[in-house]
Amino acid sequence: MIKNLIGLFLLVFLASATLVAQHTVTGKVIDSAGLPIPGVNVFEKENMSNGTITNFDGDYTLEVANAEGTLSFSFIGFQGLDEVIAGRSEVNVTLTEEVTGLDEVVVTALGIKREKKTLTYSSQEVSGEEMMKSKDVNFMSSLSGKTAGLEIKKSTSGAGGSTRTVLRGSKSVGQLSEPLYVIDGVPMVNRKTSQGGIWGGTDGGDGLSQINPDDIESINVLKGATASILYGSQGANGVVIITTKQGKAGKTSVSVSSSTTFESVMETPDLQFKYGARGNSNQSWATTAGNYEDNYVDDFFRTGYNTINNISVSSGTDKLTTYFSYGNTSAGGIIPNNHYNKHNFSFKQVAKIFDDKVTLTSNIMLTNEKTKNRSTAGYYYNPLTGLYMFPRDGAAPSRDVSLGKQPFSYYKNNYSYFDEERAMILQEWHDYDSGFQSNPYWLLKKQPREDVTNRVIASLSADYKITDKLSFKVRGNYDYAVKTYDQRYYAGGNPVNISRTGKWDYQHFTDRQAYTDGIFTYQNDFGNVSLGVIAGASYQVSILQDGIIAINPDAAGMDLIKPNIFALYNMAPTSIIKNSYGGKIIKEGAFANVQLGYKDMLFLDLSGRNDWSSTLATTGNESYFYPAVGVTGILSQMVDLPDWVTFAKVRGSGSQVNNDVPFGQMVQNSENDGTGLLVKNTRKPWKKGKPEQLVTYEVGTSWRFLESRLGIDFTYYDITSTRQALERTLPTDEQVGGFTSEYFNAGKITNKGIEVILDATPVKTGALTWKTAFNFALNRNKVVEFYPGDPDRFKNIGSADGYVSRITTGGSIGDLYVYKHIKNEQGQLLLNDDGTFRKTRDPELGGSINPDFTLGWNNSIDYKNWSFNFLVNSAFGGNAFSQTESMLDGYGVSQRSADARDRGYVAVNAVMPDGTAVTQMNPETYYKSIGGREGVSEHYLYDRTNIRLAQLALSYKFDTQKLGLPFVQSASLSVVGNNLFFIYKDAPFDPEMSMSTGLGSQSVDNFNLPSTRTYGFNLKLTF
Repeated sequence: MIKNLIGLFLLVFLASATLVAQHTVTGKVIDSAGLPIPGVNVFEKENMSNGTITNFDGDYTLEVANAEGTLSFSFIGFQGLDEVIAGRSEVNVTLTEEVTGLDEVVVTALGIKREKKTLTYSSQEVSGEEMMKSKDVNFMSSLSGKTAGLEIKKSTSGAGGSTRTVLRGSKSVGQLSEPLYVIDGVPMVNRKTSQGGIWGGTDGGDGLSQINPDDIESINVLKGATASILYGSQGANGVVIITTKQGKAGKTSVSVSSSTTFESVMETPDLQFKYGARGNSNQSWATTAGNYEDNYVDDFFRTGYNTINNISVSSGTDKLTTYFSYGNTSAGGIIPNNHYNKHNFSFKQVAKIFDDKVTLTSNIMLTNEKTKNRSTAGYYYNPLTGLYMFPRDGAAPSRDVSLGKQPFSYYKNNYSYFDEERAMILQEWHDYDSGFQSNPYWLLKKQPREDVTNRVIASLSADYKITDKLSFKVRGNYDYAVKTYDQRYYAGGNPVNISRTGKWDYQHFTDRQAYTDGIFTYQNDFGNVSLGVIAGASYQVSILQDGIIAINPDAAGMDLIKPNIFALYNMAPTSIIKNSYGGKIIKEGAFANVQLGYKDMLFLDLSGRNDWSSTLATTGNESYFYPAVGVTGILSQMVDLPDWVTFAKVRGSGSQVNNDVPFGQMVQNSENDGTGLLVKNTRKPWKKGKPEQLVTYEVGTSWRFLESRLGIDFTYYDITSTRQALERTLPTDEQVGGFTSEYFNAGKITNKGIEVILDATPVKTGALTWKTAFNFALNRNKVVEFYPGDPDRFKNIGSADGYVSRITTGGSIGDLYVYKHIKNEQGQLLLNDDGTFRKTRDPELGGSINPDFTLGWNNSIDYKNWSFNFLVNSAFGGNAFSQTESMLDGYGVSQRSADARDRGYVAVNAVMPDGTAVTQMNPETYYKSIGGREGVSEHYLYDRTNIRLAQLALSYKFDTQKLGLPFVQSASLSVVGNNLFFIYKDAPFDPEMSMSTGLGSQSVDNFNLPSTRTYGFNLKLTF
């Protein structure tokens, strides 16, 4: 079907490109230095469907209908030029480079284009070309290190996993602080569903991965609430503006690209294979060395792959342009059965009618996404626990210990056996270890999961140019996704977690969102004063997770009536089968923006929006207004500056915006638990609740020097978030009607920081150009007040055996609490009577995941047809925690524990209860005391500092004319690599990987998938 559609569109586009030419024009296009410019668009201005591009020598040939007509030349980074042919057969031109910062136009809120110099807030744009230098399944990962203040973390769930994005720090104790994502001016749904955690669970993916990165023209990041206030409460945490490609007037252009990369494990934990177990223990604490299997951990992981193929067709005239694309992504993770496949289809048309007074734009994007067997994080259902912890000298099968100890290869080749008594296949394994260990190969074969999403995003807009000064635009958008999650647990698995008949978790639901807005735009000059006005209204309705959930909550009973029949009719009466409903949310908004300019050098920006939110409908606070004000002054036009100063401006802005409350937080109804029982709500209705409030102040300055060869942009911001939604237990005398708790507004969180963007062109001589850019960000997060009048009150947002992520007054969102040694006044570690360490009764503050600062260094070096790009990404300071390392030590399978046994002791400075000094400890006693699930976990808190080569690409652009391929306009081949190696790190794992995208799981490792490096090639052809 897809192939037929592609063929049909190609036929239509190619047929529409026919033209009659009578005059041949040739020529060369050069820059101000006299160097040829390849890839310049050359069109006949009177017939924009007739055009070509220059080759690698800057030469072009074009047949035109009118020898007295005009040629139009355009190329990114250069000012456009129109040249009259005047009967000539040879037309040579010189293009002048644009001076960055002067006339650059960027896409801002609501999809409105503005000159960057007039903006009163910080924004940063990344082109689609820059993003595509190294492709990723989730395009947001390509922005890491290229935007100051933007923190991006990937979950360790393998191919198809989700990402977490935060701008300028976490601002809420109950929400994720993620920015709003906007496609062509319209908000999109990026809801995350299930997430893994310390005890298990699977990442359900997000909406970003469903977007085709090849369809993206550019991304502009609006970093603060002042920049995004026209989107209301949805834009409180910033906005990521995505502008998609559209057809171009001129000759039909067909682009084909193919990217293939391979993925390999960067590093696994440092494990020992020298010491086995004593007897049938599941821990490897023998003290006699042996010769055991040592390759099964490396052999478990495979080389992953990621293949992205895309074809796009662009064609049109000055009245109608069309863009069509089809993309396919196929990926396999490092876990053997992890697969990801995605089909993207996009069709966009722009038509100008009624003497160009009306512009109609229609766009439809279709996605089919299928993910199989995302890896599980945490203890349970995770193949890595059994893989890493397996006794080094082997283990006897639990069904028959008389078989004796078997090596891991036995369990790999015999992950199951037939049980005659139960007449079914069961798992072959040695010890389920309280349920958190299973045969890794049984989990791969007998616990399959499949996630499927079918999504359509359709939009239609009409832009009416009422006069030269006044226009009106109306838009409509519908985002509809059908999602199915199917997790099956076959009978015969781990008996602690899986019932005798098996287990099934099934979800089928829809997410849908309709959005419409109408916007008036007015622009006029009154002498030295310019006036720009934007006024409009929007309406949005979202219905989320509307469907059915069927789960088996308890392994102790019978989850399925008949074993391994995964169907609703076969679910046991104790199973939960119910409708799911994430809520219906209606947002109505009215907004306006006025920009006054004086002599094109001083600008005043005034914005305001009023929202009406259905989530606050019962409180009387459903209507709320928020203002913003900003000022920009172009210093380079106000005062005389030295000639080496090309451009200079200062800016300042302030805003107040609300962060809407989630659905159902105001009034929570009792519900059916799915088994016929009514679960009564015990939380009191929140009748006077208000949304979180964010007040933001921002000042900054931008300077460019030496004809824009050097530039710096500096921003300082101060964000205060108040009215957090907190919960408290009601006093006994207020617990009436069955209510025991209630929400209330309190708390104060601040984020203060600076961002510095430094870009330069150190070398620009002859055919050699080197461009470099630094993106520096520093943020200080502080919980100024949490529960009023109770400074010791706290909230745990993530926890496990060894760590707690806790929010409390005086701390920060991201603080890590761990168990610590108890010491005497001399600094000696106190021991118990049995020689183990004494530890604090409660976890204490050990550090914070928040880095001191981050720094990205991006480089592009061009020499003739060659281009070399590299990106160095780094985070300095902060902490990361590893429960994995703690468990490896406690079970005696870490290399550290083997080294200690080789040495015979671990050196300590400790003291027994009777005062006897202890300077050496038995390795088993030491590592069992600090490690495992209940050890002194401060040992596993690491410095998060890391510097890595995040991206490397070497590209070559072929001269298709010299290759004798005149039908090929351009061709390029790139060799690429991502996350290739660490230049420096302290942690024994990748501290930037996270167990999930949840707030309390950042920079936390609990049997996470190991970090990977990718390498491969990109090929792109344009016809």
